Amino acid sequence: MNGDKQRAPNNRTLVLSSDERRIYRQQLVRLPGDATGQRLENITICQDALEALPQLPDGFVDLLIVDPPYNRSKVFNQTTFNQRSQTVYETWLESWMSQMSRLLKPNASAYVCCDWQSSPAVYNVFSRYFMVRNRITWEREKGRGAKQNWKNSSEDIWFGTVSEDYSFDVEAVKVKRRVLAPYRDRTGNPKDWQTTDQGKFRITHPSNLWTDISIPFWSMPENTEHPTQKPEKLIAKIILASSQPGDMVFDPFLGSGTTSVVAKKLSRRYVGIEIDEEYACIAEKRLALAATQPNIQGYAGGYFWERNSLSSQHRARRESDS
Repeated sequence: MNGDKQRAPNNRTLVLSSDERRIYRQQLVRLPGDATGQRLENITICQDALEALPQLPDGFVDLLIVDPPYNRSKVFNQTTFNQRSQTVYETWLESWMSQMSRLLKPNASAYVCCDWQSSPAVYNVFSRYFMVRNRITWEREKGRGAKQNWKNSSEDIWFGTVSEDYSFDVEAVKVKRRVLAPYRDRTGNPKDWQTTDQGKFRITHPSNLWTDISIPFWSMPENTEHPTQKPEKLIAKIILASSQPGDMVFDPFLGSGTTSVVAKKLSRRYVGIEIDEEYACIAEKRLALAATQPNIQGYAGGYFWERNSLSSQHRARRESDS
């Protein structure tokens, strides 16, 4: 990950220069020593999650978002995660998920990402500690085609709560969709749609099938070289639905920082744990940029817009120029 090398002019992938790496390395926290006299909020902890979790206080988390390594062999910069049997993978999930109950508030919510192969194991462990509310499936439009199988273009997110006492802000996550069949009622008025400068749109309730997500790619400013980076728009849906401004959002497998970055953009507090120093430094750089670049692609005017919607792109561009 060399931020000093030359890139194409339209390649906006975020990388670190040597100087930035030195600066952001100094901002990283390691527990318990670096937390002495420091509030555990709005920080990036750089160490193994299994070492850091026991050092964290009871009941400080309002929303848990976890994107753990899926059960497949994958190289994450200096760290390699090897595929395991489902039994061994469940044991690994148990090793850290069993510690989540202590950290979460009684009215907290939790979301865990997975693919179709790891989803059964994640559910088995997740359901031991949380009341499972739903399974979200979101479409990944990227990926190579398969010659002897269906192309894998979706992933799951399990949604659960600590108790029956939880909040879900449906108004904050409504979707703005273009109207293809603009029906009218008997008086001739639009039926559940409105006309705007960009065309006819309908405000709809969110479902557990998300087809409006764009995977970060090289021309997007949120893109990094992390191999499994989640889109900011995806995390924004979760944070807006299941937390309020000022709440604490926690991610024990932070990666390149998307959860913390979106939490900051949406006026939440955050704590993230990432074992790889390079990714942790990238997270710190993204957090610094979020102070002056608060836009989330695909989210504008209080609504989530369809993927590749010109309306959301134009609105975000106007907001960034103002």
